[in-house]
Amino acid sequence: QVQLVESGGGLVQAGGSLRLSCAASGGTFGSSKMGWFRQAPGKEREFVASVSWNWSGGMTYYADSVKGRFTISRDIAKNTVYLQMNSLKPEDTAAYYCATLASWPKTPAGYWGQGTQVTVSS
Repeated sequence: QVQLVESGGGLVQAGGSLRLSCAASGGTFGSSKMGWFRQAPGKEREFVASVSWNWSGGMTYYADSVKGRFTISRDIAKNTVYLQMNSLKPEDTAAYYCATLASWPKTPAGYWGQGTQVTVSS
């Protein structure tokens, strides 16, 4: 059973930065793909970014709305995926979730964390 725990959310002013973390356990982290998704109040959950890796390398993929501002990365030794968010905008306000992916680049496998809230004030 894969377990995912997100952290790092908070309140930040527009233009600021946050780094989210997602610690994974219970799965095979050495060869995997994971993603970040977000859900704002009254809206459907949407894809943000994903990272795929194996022991020889990896790939990343981003939603157009965050491309150039957000960076996804992973630390295999720590079983952790990160989302560095820069130049935050009020429209980035949402609960952010990490998830394992069933297929590249953004089909979730069904394992989700509890989410971490990001609020960007204008």
